[in-house]
Amino acid sequence: MSESVLVALRGASFAYEDGPPVLTDLDFEVREGRALALLGRNGSGKTTLMRLLSGGLRPDGGELTVEGRAVRYDRKGLTALRTTVQLVVQDPDDQLFAASVGQDVSFGPLNLGLSDTEVRARVAEALAALDITALADRPTHLLSYGQRKRTAIAGAVAMRPRVLILDEPTAGLDPDGQERLLTTLDGLRANGTTVVMATHDVDLALRWADDAALLTPSGAHTGPAADVLARTDLLAAAGLRLPWGVAAARLLRTVGLLADTGVGPRTAEELVAALTDG
Repeated sequence: MSESVLVALRGASFAYEDGPPVLTDLDFEVREGRALALLGRNGSGKTTLMRLLSGGLRPDGGELTVEGRAVRYDRKGLTALRTTVQLVVQDPDDQLFAASVGQDVSFGPLNLGLSDTEVRARVAEALAALDITALADRPTHLLSYGQRKRTAIAGAVAMRPRVLILDEPTAGLDPDGQERLLTTLDGLRANGTTVVMATHDVDLALRWADDAALLTPSGAHTGPAADVLARTDLLAAAGLRLPWGVAAARLLRTVGLLADTGVGPRTAEELVAALTDG
């Protein structure tokens, strides 16, 4: 699997008007084919970072690149960026506005000037990917919260982005809804979409992500999820706790019940298997 850099911020800084810097001299990369979890305390700059990556904000300093080429912030440049990167915000009601599910999902492709045939194909594809084909004609105001989440994601998927950025996509979902959404994301990844997920859930990040990025006052710390999420110093700086799998493995090793393999279990099933094998 390719791991080339698709989208990157180089030396990026940003501050809102009359406010202190949110991000300063930040380097951040999204690598193709990697599931990336973005974590940090409230106010660490996660939302700002995601908006910079998707072109919703422009860095005050530094630059945003796509496959090594600097993004231009004119209409043509931003249109090209949004066919590569799509951001889905945390609250679906901030993103949904059309009368029906199908109309909402078709909005982005229509704005690209695609033919009616191509738009219909993209809408059908996105609805199927999110398992909401049966909701195509449903008024958006009659959807459940989970259905609204899926509709918002389908609208982004219809743009066929190479990078899909999701802000707290599992927040507010029940356990079954969370698992269904993660299965959907796995399907999107299998079809070539690189997924970035902002989350406060360290256990989810460890289980789902290939890589993790922790935003701390000293910058972004990125690497394999199993390594980054075992760093108590970085987690403390990010206002997060150790994932339960890492904490449980360390405790079991201290009493000799688990071999020190260097990699802790990511799931309950992996922990049971490790104990059984031992």
